[in-house]
Amino acid sequence: MRILVTGATGFTGHYVVEALLREGHQVDCFTRPSSDVSRLGERVGVRQGDLGDVESLTRSLRGAQALVNVASIGFGHAPGIVQAARQAQVERAIFFSTTAIFTTLPAQSKSKRLAAEKAIAESGLQYTILRPTMIYGSSRDRNMCRLVDFLKRWPIIPIFGDGRRLQQPVYVEDLAWAAAACLREPKTMGKIYNLSGAAPLTYRQVIETVNRELGRRVRMLPLPSGPIVSLLRTFERLGLPAPIKAEQVQRLNEDKAFDFEDARRDFGYSPRGFQEGIRLQLKEMGLRS
Repeated sequence: MRILVTGATGFTGHYVVEALLREGHQVDCFTRPSSDVSRLGERVGVRQGDLGDVESLTRSLRGAQALVNVASIGFGHAPGIVQAARQAQVERAIFFSTTAIFTTLPAQSKSKRLAAEKAIAESGLQYTILRPTMIYGSSRDRNMCRLVDFLKRWPIIPIFGDGRRLQQPVYVEDLAWAAAACLREPKTMGKIYNLSGAAPLTYRQVIETVNRELGRRVRMLPLPSGPIVSLLRTFERLGLPAPIKAEQVQRLNEDKAFDFEDARRDFGYSPRGFQEGIRLQLKEMGLRS
């Protein structure tokens, strides 16, 4: 199958491209002219354009049997992407969303992502929407590698709140496998799946697991989240730099655990546990043999 992938030069997109190539697909990647395509290698084609330019995306989609849209749908491009797919007569499409749409916080991107999912569901395409939890898996992720770096450097880590809210991070290769699996399984058409890691664990357990795999004994220092959020909001209003955003602290105090039984049933999704995943990430980062 010939497939066009958007977001291919990003952290997750790189793994999705590799998963599709392993399945024997012909892969073209839609990138901005300014993107660094050196990681893509010689096995893929490169089509240049912009997600905000329907014409360039339509032109790049012509001749493709499927679209795998790894690029964020949180920037308002979904209607144009749907339009391009329909104009190019591409019926099968995989879209990446996020479980962050379930936040109770007034996040700015939430409404855009919900509108994007609605546009996809009403598009007439043979779509599948994948909603991953927090993605981790290499030094290119924007989540776990920061925690690893902190735990390597410091003897104490602050915990904003009690640290007992549930997390369920998903290993990037499991997510990439899921995208490829959905393409070959007709049952996934017209469905939305929340994709998480094997089991939930508290934020404290996340830190304890990383500590153990690093061979470190970093102490946790609980701090009340309310005053921290207020202080960070003041920094944000004044335009002052801060190591973390107020919304990130608030998100740490929401449960983010999600069942994936429908994905297991429909296409055999069986993600690895966090200990195994973080061990693989530390090996990729050169921190484990």
